[in-house]
Amino acid sequence: MKQIETEIIINAKPEIVWEILTDFDNYGKWNPFIKSISGMKEEGEQLKVFIQPPEGKGMTFKPLVLNYQENSEFRWIGKLGIKGIFDGEHYFKLEEISPIQTKFIQGEKFTGILVVLMRNLVKNTKRGFEIMNKALKKEAEQKK
Repeated sequence: MKQIETEIIINAKPEIVWEILTDFDNYGKWNPFIKSISGMKEEGEQLKVFIQPPEGKGMTFKPLVLNYQENSEFRWIGKLGIKGIFDGEHYFKLEEISPIQTKFIQGEKFTGILVVLMRNLVKNTKRGFEIMNKALKKEAEQKK
């Protein structure tokens, strides 16, 4: 298993951050990493996600929503090919620091037999998270 996690402090209420994070229709306008998401935001539903890691090829995958708790956590699991080859459990968490500040945490747990061979993908993914976090911060702080 390999896990990456990033976080950023956003000077906006969790509700504002959540609204942006779950407004799939507008991802292409502000998000430089996850270019698009479509599907139902409900546990057990399948999404369609297109990501563009820095210095990497774009990739579309269809993860399954594991958890969707408003203003708190959004989590899905995706796989590359067959389950167990290269799986990723992606999560977004929001923690209220104060009424006007939110800690945004984005991470992924990679499992499967190809994890060791996919080091560059994992490294590019972490950079993508960091770029997305900064973009989310900018977007939320403009809306507060």
